[in-house]
Amino acid sequence: MKNLLTIAGSDSGGGAGIQADLKTFSAHGVFGMSVITAVTAQNTQGVFAVQEITPDMIAAQIDAIFNDIEVAAVKIGMVSNAETIKVIADKLRHYGARNIVVDPVMVSKSGYHLLRPEAEQALSQFLLPLADLVTPNIPEAEVLTGRKIAGLLDMEQAAKALFAQGPKQVLVKGGHLVDDATDIFYDGMEFVRLVSQRIATKNTHGTGCTLSSAIAANLALEFSASQAVQMAKDYVTVAIEHSLSIGKGVGPTHHFYDLYQKAGLIK
Repeated sequence: MKNLLTIAGSDSGGGAGIQADLKTFSAHGVFGMSVITAVTAQNTQGVFAVQEITPDMIAAQIDAIFNDIEVAAVKIGMVSNAETIKVIADKLRHYGARNIVVDPVMVSKSGYHLLRPEAEQALSQFLLPLADLVTPNIPEAEVLTGRKIAGLLDMEQAAKALFAQGPKQVLVKGGHLVDDATDIFYDGMEFVRLVSQRIATKNTHGTGCTLSSAIAANLALEFSASQAVQMAKDYVTVAIEHSLSIGKGVGPTHHFYDLYQKAGLIK
């Protein structure tokens, strides 16, 4: 079994962050491990408080994993400040981490800023050059490139600009478009448009975390980057189609729908 590491924040509501990552890893038949960068007080209605974990403790968690267990892929999610970003980058470089997927989590769906504005440059400077794949949504891509994105052609230009910052591949997610949810994959040579029909549901909490974790799992399972992205998108689409109406706000996706169906737990 492949062992995967997620470096991200904890979501007390269970729909995003570390919790979504570990569920996604399990759904893909890989063993999940975690380095927690922050503890959040959140539910389906929003994020209400954040307590950051100290860089020293983050470093200690990373050391504990890599000094004992072989890591086949790393997913990086919420990293809230520049010092944390530098520590993570230094440690991953030291251990020669591979199959690194960076999901540049900046703002929650409820509008809570999860990445300090002064840390945006550190993310670009230290983490993007380490990434095998970076997966920003449109608002995140706009911040990282300084470009306004209004459609697919803008997304392609943003992908090129992000690629120039160092990652091996880029996936600009189109969930914020008004039409179909089309993502742009760019490997430095060609663009691939990944098209899927928009699903009529409000329950999309944790979709970005889930997608990036699924990509990391597929890379660890030795699929190519283009295959990993397409398979992850297919997985997330099913999870959204069968999302869960939990809580009073934006509910989570169903990470285990296919497995529950095969087990006869649902029809």
